[in-house]
Amino acid sequence: MIKNFKWLVLVSLTFMACNSDDDVVVPVDSSDGKPLTAGSADFSKYVALGDSFAAGFSDNALFIKGQEGAYPNILAQQFALVGGGEFKTPFSNDNIGGLLLGGNVIFGPRLYFNSTPIPVEGTPTTEVTAHLSGTFGNLGVPGAKSFHLLAPGYGNPAGVATGTANPYFARFASSTTTTVLADALSQNPTFFSLWIGGNDELGYATAGGDPTVNPLTPTATFDATYKALVSQLVSGGRKGVVANLPVITTLPHFHVITYNQLTQANLSVGGVSLVSTLNAQLYGPLHNALAFLGQGNRINLLSATGNNPLLIVDETLPDLSANLRAVLMGGGLDVTTATVMGQIFGRARQALPTDLIVLGASSRIGKVPSVAADGVASPSPSLSQLGVTFPLPDRYVLLPSEVAEIGVATAAYNLTIKTVAEANGLAIVDAESIMADLNKPNGITMNNFTLKATFVTGGMFSLDGVHPTPRGYAFIANKFIEAINAKYASNLKGVDIGNYQVLFPAKL
Repeated sequence: MIKNFKWLVLVSLTFMACNSDDDVVVPVDSSDGKPLTAGSADFSKYVALGDSFAAGFSDNALFIKGQEGAYPNILAQQFALVGGGEFKTPFSNDNIGGLLLGGNVIFGPRLYFNSTPIPVEGTPTTEVTAHLSGTFGNLGVPGAKSFHLLAPGYGNPAGVATGTANPYFARFASSTTTTVLADALSQNPTFFSLWIGGNDELGYATAGGDPTVNPLTPTATFDATYKALVSQLVSGGRKGVVANLPVITTLPHFHVITYNQLTQANLSVGGVSLVSTLNAQLYGPLHNALAFLGQGNRINLLSATGNNPLLIVDETLPDLSANLRAVLMGGGLDVTTATVMGQIFGRARQALPTDLIVLGASSRIGKVPSVAADGVASPSPSLSQLGVTFPLPDRYVLLPSEVAEIGVATAAYNLTIKTVAEANGLAIVDAESIMADLNKPNGITMNNFTLKATFVTGGMFSLDGVHPTPRGYAFIANKFIEAINAKYASNLKGVDIGNYQVLFPAKL
């Protein structure tokens, strides 16, 4: 009887095990098949600090669908599985994207792909001065640099027009004098994410290394700012995750427009090539004059076959304006023409493979230069095609020296991030290594989908060449989760990036 009793108990337990959800159903949301746990982290009140990446900026705009897929939103959804609480986002008004200030468009609509990236139809409806009430867990502010998170008044609508405040933060800042950090800390968070510093170098890079347009943040400033941010965020023993910075100049934004962008079609009108005319009237005389000055390699004759290099300004070159004027006059040009050519081409040269042309140049090549759009105007109507008969100004070109300068800054910023993260026991996402892998021929595979840094076709980056696609943001969220799991012994699984689209359509 005793043996039979034991056998009946065993059968009973087996039956219970086979029918008890609590006992046999493997948690599908955990990374290891074990019951979900937050580990040593407390996700009950999560705040995300950062820039446009945290905000969910994509396709050159901020809009509802993009914000919904922002990596902090995906993280918050994962945190909710292990006790995470409400996480609010300051949503835009529409899926058109862009901003209004006093009814005037200050940022245009998002882009979509139709043979080439073009703006969607419609006018933005998100008004900066229509203030949002309440508190928000997603404190990602497009355009914010590191020190902006500590700047009082950065969300004051009155300062938007003068550039002293940020239009995105002005929409949801708790007051006109608050800081991004203060609004985060006022919520008594238990966990935070911080990914900041990209704009400290990106603004300078997308401005072609022109400090008059957007300066590079000094490394000492970044170091002091980052330490101040983290010291307050970890106060009271808070845990969090930070990310370092990719090498900005490896983003697709800087590799779409090539140095030799001038095709034979670009140099033709009505099917008739202008190469011979340009060589006879401009490139030939310039080459000969510069050769006389020992600088003939600056500008060579255009080829009648294949692509030709763009004309650019190189501010690191000696200014030969006066010398060029004198040589051209000696060759028979009148004073006025020689003077104008000296002014225009004193620091001009043809682009080289080591030069990076910013994506913003794509809409300006071949156009008439204007002070409003390009920061410079041509003194001659006949020499007024950007990149062809008038050199692209500094703001459109990253020279090798500027690329190196940005690289040095990135290394210094990342050293600060690593040092501060380790000193405070924070999880860290190695975005620098991730970006390097995205640029490799095989890219990175996740959930059986491969992502690369290739513009449009790579799946990772949106149509502005800087910000991720929906799938790219899901990938980033998973990388944050990997770092959090490793540091705090949580076991969140993350999301299937295949459930996130690559490009947004024209209509949403």
